[in-house]
Amino acid sequence: MKTQCRLDLYYPTQTKNFTTVVWFHGGGLKAGKRVIPKALREQGIAIVAASYRLHPQVKSPAYIEDAAAAVAWTFQNIASFGGSPQRIFISGHSAGGYLTSMIGLDKRWLNVHQLDANQIAGLIPFSGHAITHFTVRKERGIDDKQPIIDEMAPLYHVRDDAPPMLLITGDRDLELLGRYEENAYLWRMMQVVGHPDTELRELDGYNHGKMAAPAHELLLQFLNRTKPKPQ
Repeated sequence: MKTQCRLDLYYPTQTKNFTTVVWFHGGGLKAGKRVIPKALREQGIAIVAASYRLHPQVKSPAYIEDAAAAVAWTFQNIASFGGSPQRIFISGHSAGGYLTSMIGLDKRWLNVHQLDANQIAGLIPFSGHAITHFTVRKERGIDDKQPIIDEMAPLYHVRDDAPPMLLITGDRDLELLGRYEENAYLWRMMQVVGHPDTELRELDGYNHGKMAAPAHELLLQFLNRTKPKPQ
């Protein structure tokens, strides 16, 4: 576990007040390791690649607690490296996308660190669960094909004042079971509650694993068009 609760920081040394992306790896909350995506390097931004404890060594909500601690570290420390605390975005693929949405929509995880989730500049989950994660359901003895929406589901926490959000999935016919539809439901419910800035993008022809590469370009576009947080 000592090797899991760590992060790597990649940042530009010739730029000040740069944007930072906190990136969470995938792996179903039970596998994977932190990585700095190649497509995000040399883009004038910083990347905080964070790892977290995994099932079965721990159970929910330890994954979210660890991810929130990584985000809190970034808010508390990025200025000392030259970054802007008003330009911190959260992203990740698959399980990392789930963690992204949970931290950004459910305020309690960052509240522990005396931070308001609304301080996040934007959320960009790549093909993340919008319902309760299948590993969390497994821990409860619930079949992975039984959809659940409770306090451990991003959908449970839709709100009109959340940070700007870009939902990206692969092709609905190639994705993991229901993944596009979950995100489409989350997008729809954010519209219903009056959230002003939630987008949904489906990458035709790309499956769950392959969608991450083209999604990075959409992430970079989202960073460029999202205005800085007020000081």
